[in-house]
Amino acid sequence: MVKFVFITGGVLSSVGKGVVTASIGKMLQVRGFTITAIKIDPYVNVDAGTMNPYIHGEVFVTEDGGETDLDLGNYERFLDLNLPKENNITTGQIYQTVIDKERRGDFLGRCVQIVPHITDEIKRRIRFVAEKSNVDVVLSECGGTIGDIEGLPFLEAIRQMRLEEGLENTIYVHVALVPILDVTGEMKTKPCQHSVNELRRIGIQPDIIVARSRKMIDSEARRKIALFGTIPEKAVFCSYNLPSIYQVPIALDEQGMGEYICSRLNLLKRIPEWSRWKGLIDSIINPQFEVKIALIGKYANLVDSYVSMNAALRHGGAACQTRIFIDYLEAEEFEQNPTKAKILKNYDGIFVPYGFGKRGTEGKMKAIRFARENNIPFLGICYGFQLAVVEFARNVCRLKEASSTEINPDTPHPVIDLMPEQRKIKYKGATMRLGAHKIIIDEGTLAHRLYGNTEISERHRHRWEVNQDYWSTLEKNGLVFSGKNPDGQRMEILELPDKLFFFASQFHGEFKSRLGKPDPEYYGFINACLNKYQKKL
Repeated sequence: MVKFVFITGGVLSSVGKGVVTASIGKMLQVRGFTITAIKIDPYVNVDAGTMNPYIHGEVFVTEDGGETDLDLGNYERFLDLNLPKENNITTGQIYQTVIDKERRGDFLGRCVQIVPHITDEIKRRIRFVAEKSNVDVVLSECGGTIGDIEGLPFLEAIRQMRLEEGLENTIYVHVALVPILDVTGEMKTKPCQHSVNELRRIGIQPDIIVARSRKMIDSEARRKIALFGTIPEKAVFCSYNLPSIYQVPIALDEQGMGEYICSRLNLLKRIPEWSRWKGLIDSIINPQFEVKIALIGKYANLVDSYVSMNAALRHGGAACQTRIFIDYLEAEEFEQNPTKAKILKNYDGIFVPYGFGKRGTEGKMKAIRFARENNIPFLGICYGFQLAVVEFARNVCRLKEASSTEINPDTPHPVIDLMPEQRKIKYKGATMRLGAHKIIIDEGTLAHRLYGNTEISERHRHRWEVNQDYWSTLEKNGLVFSGKNPDGQRMEILELPDKLFFFASQFHGEFKSRLGKPDPEYYGFINACLNKYQKKL
């Protein structure tokens, strides 16, 4: 029978539930059990696709085109899985489905209520994922913080699942902050105690408590958490700060968490095989070289806006035995200060990520131009790809005021234009070109050398594309489109062969990057940065 692990969090959001969830999955995976992971998001949005990254961080795109919470990216990277979009459950999805049923007459004669109709739909979706994935263990992380009003129906649903699935098939893991006072250095367990009390008031007694802290909790803190959480001390664990998040599963397993979960769920006792994982981690924490990357973005004040990109850069670095330092630079600063671009000469590589709208685009293009004219390794992703086309059109092809119609609808040279199938779309949610699409790569190009193949599949999230009317002009002036969609009607990759590394893609390679299996465009970028300076530690 499938086992269910439910992960909740307390005290504050972003406490580290996602990493703990992924770590539990890894501890079970290295013991030979099959895993899938669900992220429950209590916000009323149907998905994360219409939210500004400053509001909720990066939007992670699944293989099947789901715009999901960034924690699905953590799950995929830790567990090396491709998770489907139904593994992200939101309040919007639940209520939309229940209301559709009510309008259709499925509940004819009944008063539709939170309990049982909303909670039944939540449980149905969790069990659907379990049945479809056919795994040993389903991990379900409930987003938000205990006490949030919007999360109550989900907590009630997982409370009911204990009654329906049985004690031996369900386990509740609660992650709560244990702060350390700067003045005294004292570990304060009271916030964790209050969080557990709030969870118990809702009807859920945690089986495991994970203390999230800057350093390993001491025996006194562990004793208090166990006493006031009404669990044995051996069920209290600590997720503390480490050089790499990939070390967290091992740190928790060394405390006995993996063995405790298996015992509690009556899973067969198996010896964990950590050797490969430890080898991969070693390539991150014990590098031989270092490179410094300038990330020119419009969401640079929130690192979570670029979670998958940060991970992909570090995956590439690990494969090159290289430590990655990333400076997050606001694109608008390059617009306000004409001399700002000069600081880019101090970096080994320039990275221009995704984005939407006009703000910051001129600053991004100044950075792209600096990279191109000074032969600094450059990688552009999605909007970075499109802006590289605009910059080249303006400054090499001499197409005055060339732009994207997203930036300037009245530009005389719309080198980037809205895709034809997007022109009649009214709804913004889930209507972009999303998910995995095939790309055909030309032989003899940098792209071909990086991917080692003439056909690849990568994930997309965009509405605009390179305007066909300008292909020949751009190519005559030296821009090479080395990757296209299968019918050759959509440009996917560009490069400048005369540069050390000038490469951009319409797709998001970071979404499929894994530790030990870095995405080729990120690996190639880091390798080029490294070869330029060869800075040995």
